[in-house]
Amino acid sequence: MQDSNVSTAISDSIVLKKKARRKKWEKLKSQRQLMLMSVPLLIYIIIFHYLPLYGWLMAFQRYRPSPTATMFNQEWVGLEQFKFLFTGAKFGRVLRNTIGMSLINLILSFITAIGLALLLNEIKNLVIKKTVQTISYLPYFLSWVIAATMVSQALLNNGIINEILLALNLIDKPKLWLAEGKYFWTIFGIANVWKQVGFNAIIYLGAMAAIDPHLYEAAEIDGAGRLKKMRYITLPGIKSTFVVLLIMNVAHLLSAGTGGSGFEFQLLLQRSGNIAWSETIDVFALRYGIRQSNFSLATAAGMFKTIVSIFLVFSVNAIAKKIGEERLI
Repeated sequence: MQDSNVSTAISDSIVLKKKARRKKWEKLKSQRQLMLMSVPLLIYIIIFHYLPLYGWLMAFQRYRPSPTATMFNQEWVGLEQFKFLFTGAKFGRVLRNTIGMSLINLILSFITAIGLALLLNEIKNLVIKKTVQTISYLPYFLSWVIAATMVSQALLNNGIINEILLALNLIDKPKLWLAEGKYFWTIFGIANVWKQVGFNAIIYLGAMAAIDPHLYEAAEIDGAGRLKKMRYITLPGIKSTFVVLLIMNVAHLLSAGTGGSGFEFQLLLQRSGNIAWSETIDVFALRYGIRQSNFSLATAAGMFKTIVSIFLVFSVNAIAKKIGEERLI
């Protein structure tokens, strides 16, 4: 009798698995058009993001390019490049700069984007709202080459920043802002906010638009003002968007920013006086790896960044899952 029950349970389990598998294939078949549309993107990702990973082999070699050289006839040195990278006198400073600027950008980008989105969401005049929104996100479409040039010009001896500060009697004489390293992180944070806050706010405005308007009407009937509606309805309504964006942005923690700002901005505004505060892992890999034809060192630095980024993404995603929040994976 017991054996019969066991066999029945096994057969029922097999049937359920077959039904689940059939439903899965039926769902894929019903969405075949979407699947076909994703094929070009999948091919692009494989070609440009996964196939080049074989180049990581250079991190374990003393790679010397030559007309007859291939990836597999180089001198293998094991973890020598990583030891040189981690024990170098400058790596600690480079890592400090990278993490410091990344945290500044992460915190400021969220605070300013959410703040701007909340303010725009409260503007009832559509003309004013669209005008402010357009002006705020225009800098996002400038390349970092142009944006860094504008920042550099504004910070010159006779630039607009010195002129304004002198007019307000906040400084006695013009300052060379880019010549002193202690100002670089502040400049970086402000420039990132100026360039990206408008575009980042659009994401939160989209999330706010999905909030049920009846919630605001009910809160207004109960006597809630604008600040209370922001606190108890709007902010909880965009919490899932915030968590997903946080997980995505954590992946750029070793890039000292997002949207490419972890490389171009520091490189373009780097001066001899601020190099101790502006050199990041990307700039380090360019200066001591690519420019000196030490491609193995540059690969090791990039590999280190990628592995740490993957670890951070999965860690934050796991934390979000554990506390019951939206997650990316």
